[in-house]
Amino acid sequence: MDSLDLEKSDPNQTFEGKVLDNSYDGEGKVPVDAMVEVDVEPQTGIRGWLRKIFTVVELRGIERVMPEDRQPKGVMNNLLMWWSVNCVLTTVPIGTLGPAVFGMGLRDTILSIIGFTILGCFTTAFCATLGPKLGLRQMVISRFSFGWWGAVVLSFLNIITQIGFSIIAVILGGQTLVYVCGSKLPLTVAIIIVSVVTLLICFFGYDLVHKWERYAWILIACIMCVLYGTGHEYFSWTPSTSSGSTLAGSVLSFGGVVFGSVIGWAPIAADYNVMLPEDTSSWKVFWLTFFGLFIPLVFVETLGALYGSALINNAAWNDIYNNPEAGLGSVLGASLSSLGGFGKFLVFLLALSVVSNNVPNTYSAALSIQTLGKPFQRIPRFLWTIFVAVVYTVAGVAGKSNFSDILNNFLSILSYWTTPFVVVLALEHFVFRRRTGYNVDDYGDRTKLPWGLAAGTAGIIGVVGAVIGMNQTWYVGPVGKLTGPYGGDLGFEMALVLTSISYLALRTWELNHVGR
Repeated sequence: MDSLDLEKSDPNQTFEGKVLDNSYDGEGKVPVDAMVEVDVEPQTGIRGWLRKIFTVVELRGIERVMPEDRQPKGVMNNLLMWWSVNCVLTTVPIGTLGPAVFGMGLRDTILSIIGFTILGCFTTAFCATLGPKLGLRQMVISRFSFGWWGAVVLSFLNIITQIGFSIIAVILGGQTLVYVCGSKLPLTVAIIIVSVVTLLICFFGYDLVHKWERYAWILIACIMCVLYGTGHEYFSWTPSTSSGSTLAGSVLSFGGVVFGSVIGWAPIAADYNVMLPEDTSSWKVFWLTFFGLFIPLVFVETLGALYGSALINNAAWNDIYNNPEAGLGSVLGASLSSLGGFGKFLVFLLALSVVSNNVPNTYSAALSIQTLGKPFQRIPRFLWTIFVAVVYTVAGVAGKSNFSDILNNFLSILSYWTTPFVVVLALEHFVFRRRTGYNVDDYGDRTKLPWGLAAGTAGIIGVVGAVIGMNQTWYVGPVGKLTGPYGGDLGFEMALVLTSISYLALRTWELNHVGR
């Protein structure tokens, strides 16, 4: 491909009346066909307005961020961003499932939330450390273990994952807006409003995403504290309705949901660290990401567990919860109703908090689409964000009456592929790349990347293990049946063990016989 040698420090240079989109190839050059046609002369009217928009829209896609283009600071964003992403309305229903769906008491629910959240935080925090080291997006990094075509499959799965998260967010946010506005606002319109606000932030890219997430958590955390106070008289510390092996099965199944909600961020964690310098401390990135996830998740899911217990003591709230046009958002609204108009204003802000959760889903789904191949990469990221938003908006409108089922099944199944994904990346990084490291210039050359046979086979074995251990309403695996009369979900545990054993053996064979 013909290319132009340019100073990489200026991401928006011009050449012969064209603005370049800071997309670098492996040699630090900008491909000629990566240029965006924009008249560089001052314009007025529509053309001038469009030009102003495109000067602030991030045009960089999955291309590597070169070391000299990194920002000298910003590591604290790991803590604040993940705090904002998870201190949102969308996190509350996860904790509610413990008492409301699995019949668990508050003590067992909260202990499960803490334990399985810790496990999930380790996986996502590890993935986050790879961003500064390599300057590559998470799905592109997977090419160094799964190979080119394996990364294509993973990118497709990640697109589905992020869209699934987005569907949950827009439905819950829409339901809560309906509570605020009443019958004047149809749920379908409310879902569209949430999607549009999300799109506006994602459209402009990396910098605006970080700026939004840096501050969004503050007000929402205060509202969560108010919810702890307004609902306390209905919180019930009753024990679990089961014991022994039956309770163990419920803990495993609920734990799979909690774990899935955390590890679901692992396939995109590095996307938000690529602008950090290469010499950024990996331990600092790890622990800031870890606590940026752990603190808000436990804080908000515990609130959800308390409101899940309150449904037992408050028949009116239980009726609201089971109404598909209302749901948990309206229950929280009923709890804040004692504050009058101010309470409704807090519910409105709570509804819009799902945007913070939905922004990384939309942004990273667009990047995953570009990772599907070079034809997809030629289409700018910001156009793919529009496509993603349209897809999850339509799906959210279609699935608005089945929120609890979508939440429970989606988050449980999510860990069935993300667990093998993280295990392979971790073993590749700590075992097989410990001495050789990564030749980052190879990320776009499929002939220099691993074949991906070992990773792909180990991943499939891990997924088979997950199926054997799963416990869903539509299928219970033979291992999943072993815990109690109703079974327990051991899907991600089985996937972790089988993927680890198989990848260590298969990757050793692959390196000895294939050499890459």
